[in-house]
Amino acid sequence: MSGGARNSADRLARLLNLVPYLLARPGIAIAEAAADLGVSEKQLREDLELLWVCGLPGYGPGDLIDMAFDGDRVTITYDAGIDRPLRLTPDEALALVVALRLLAETPGLANRDAVDRALAKIENAAGELADAPVAVRLPGNSDRLVALSGAVERRRALRITYYTATRDETTDRVVDPMRVLVVSGHAYLEAWCRRAEAVRMFRVDRIDAMTELDEPAAPPPQAQPTDVREGIFQPTADLPLITVRVGRAARWITEYYPCERVTRGPGEEWLVSLRVTDLDWARRFVLGLGPDAVAVSPPELVAAVRDQATAALQAYAVPTA
Repeated sequence: MSGGARNSADRLARLLNLVPYLLARPGIAIAEAAADLGVSEKQLREDLELLWVCGLPGYGPGDLIDMAFDGDRVTITYDAGIDRPLRLTPDEALALVVALRLLAETPGLANRDAVDRALAKIENAAGELADAPVAVRLPGNSDRLVALSGAVERRRALRITYYTATRDETTDRVVDPMRVLVVSGHAYLEAWCRRAEAVRMFRVDRIDAMTELDEPAAPPPQAQPTDVREGIFQPTADLPLITVRVGRAARWITEYYPCERVTRGPGEEWLVSLRVTDLDWARRFVLGLGPDAVAVSPPELVAAVRDQATAALQAYAVPTA
């Protein structure tokens, strides 16, 4: 399933459960509801706006679902008979059992008791279906995950050899582990990096080597856990802003990457602006899109892409006699 299709399916499931959730909590604050549902306030408001215009052909507001807003609070005033939570199909129940089993096996899990209780309830409701033979494997190297989790629990510093994909380089650094977590199918070590003097997320499958040091991990007071509900990469205004002109075949980047601005140009071209960690990554990103993408700004990115493309073409030039 593509990223766009998967996001649409996730949103549909969220919308189907949103009405019974709000019916049980009239007048709930949007911020509280967003926290309960694991989405941002912006996403929840967009979901509410979509629910409001769901209805019969014409799709006017309040047709089937109507709601009242009082400041930052919301109440469902008409529910079109959607007064029960969505029931799980056998396939959905099995998928949930597998996901909970995977979560229970994750090293360093803080609320294991809550996961175990939820798993027991779902397995009881699923009956014989929950006994289906399904292999559950943690993302990445499970031995490495266990070792990292042990370092976190023992509060020991680590020396790691790490491949940084954004800069295409391998570095050695000493880190103070904070936690191990799984986000979007990838396992990460969150730690205070003494080299960068900041909190960093290290993908476990990119840690080439590690040594537990005979010294305690000592993250400074400013080392706070990262909010990963919106994903690992969260663009900020201090990061470089690039603009790329893309054709139809490269529009997928607007669904895969958080974009700051998307403008439709002439024909099938779009102008896409997004924040990046650094311009070296952006250069490889644009070149990787092939002939369906052209760097527009900043000027240093345009020059870097042009220079590398020119060098590549010269390497294929046939020498003249």
